[in-house]
Parts: sequence; structure tokens; C-alpha cells
Amino acid sequence: MFSLDQLRGFVAVAEELHFGRAAERLLMTQPPLSRQIQKLERSVGVRLLDRDNRKVALTPAGAAFLSEARRLLTLADVAPDRARRIAAGSAGTVRIGFTAASTYGTLTRVLNAAADAAPDIDLDLYEMVTAEQIAGLQSGELDLGLARPPFDTEQFASRLLHTEDMVLAVPDGHWMTALDRDVTADDLVQEPLIMHSPTKARYFYNLVVRIVPVGQQNVVHTVSQILTMTWLVAGHRGVAFVPESAQGLHIEGVTYLSLRGVTDQQAELHLLWPRDSDNPALQTVLDALEN
Repeated sequence: MFSLDQLRGFVAVAEELHFGRAAERLLMTQPPLSRQIQKLERSVGVRLLDRDNRKVALTPAGAAFLSEARRLLTLADVAPDRARRIAAGSAGTVRIGFTAASTYGTLTRVLNAAADAAPDIDLDLYEMVTAEQIAGLQSGELDLGLARPPFDTEQFASRLLHTEDMVLAVPDGHWMTALDRDVTADDLVQEPLIMHSPTKARYFYNLVVRIVPVGQQNVVHTVSQILTMTWLVAGHRGVAFVPESAQGLHIEGVTYLSLRGVTDQQAELHLLWPRDSDNPALQTVLDALEN
């Protein structure tokens, strides 16, 4: 295996095309430099330089090896600094899970704040429902989640990120759009309902059933994504309870109506991370989001 000193010697000779000038540049004498090149060529298994008493030239293999040698030396130079920055939390990677509904404004605010405070930290994104995020945080596949409650507060630390009201999405021209008041539970008795999945969207399912009694005879579709629900509403398949931020989707054919008496049933979105995380970059991102 070749050494970094051998690579530096080869690069110097390749750039100077003269052993004497290369040795002078490296603050060494010519004989040990020549031995370094010979050892390098034996390690690589090909001749890298053509030399005689009058000139030095790169072989085709040497020309190809030169670019790789420069790359390896650059990596060797920057690796210690990068390791120090990763240990300090100013570089590295934070893997973020997020629910689809959190992309309606909240996710970009989180990413922008983190990127402004720590531009050398890579932010990898994974779209997951809350249950999948919790599994990812437990297994170490994720560092941070944008998730809905409930979660194990002994295992996870959390920070409330955003709250919003639930609204009723109805097709444009629906009879409830003509009401001169907020929608009540009585208005929904005969309405076909597009409902959240009780397994894949359990948080929103539980939130909705606290808002209004849901008769299974009224449920025409059960889905897990807010975007899908809203498109189904636009297609006159029924009405749906969605977080207020869904209005940011700007899907044509949908009107959003306020609900009476549900101010205590707001949807919550939390930052969620393992209490025992050993990723220094995570703390840097959390500090950025607190400011």
C-alpha cells in the first residue's frame, strides 16, 4: 500500500516534471524522492513516469493516477477538520422524519432555520406517518421527527412546534357553504365522510371523533394522507376534517369551513428526538430551532 508521502512526492514530480525542482519544493533531497516514486510504482503495479537524463514525462497511467492522487491528498487534508467539526456539531447529518401534513409551511421553516444556523449540516428527509417515525427514532434510522402525539415522554424529548385548528373541507357549492354560521355536529349527520385511517392516521382519527360522533355508515372512504382527502373532497366524494394548513394546498373545488366549539381540539405538531441521541449535529439543529 502506498503512503501519503509517496503521493505528495509523485504529485510534485508530475507538476514540476523535474526531480530536482520537486525535491526542492518538498524540502528534501533527490535520492529519497526517487525511492518514494519507485515504491509507489511498485505498489500501484504500473509505471507512472517516463524519465531519462534529459526529461521526465507522465505515462498515460500516470496522468490518470495524478487526478486521483490529488483527490486523495485533498481528502486527507480536510478529513481531520471535518472530524473535529462533526464532533463539535457544526457538520454532519441529521435525518428528519416528517408527516405529509407538516410540509404545508412548517417543514420549510424548520429546514430554513437549521440551514441558516448550520449550513454544513446535511438534512436528510424521510416522509413517514408518526408511527413510522417513532420506529425510526427507536432504531436509530432517524435523528429528529416532526410528529403528532402521543409518544413516550421517557424515551423521547419533544418540543411543541405548531398548533392549528381543524376545519371542514367541502366541495365548492356545497349546501353548508351557504350557512351564515360555523358548522356544527348536527349539520354532519347525513353527510358522506372521508375519514382518517384509525391505524395509519390515528392521531387525526382520534381528534376527529372527539370533535363529532362519527357513524361508520357515513364513512365512504378511509385514507391516511391529507392531500388525498382533499382531492377526494374536490371530486365530490364527501366532506373531510383537515388541519387548517391544508388550505395552503390551493386545490381547486374545495371550500374550508370553520367548526363550532372545537377550539380545544387543535392539531399539534411536535419536534421529537431520542433522549439518548449521541449525534452532536442534532443538538446544533435543536439550538437553531429554539432561536
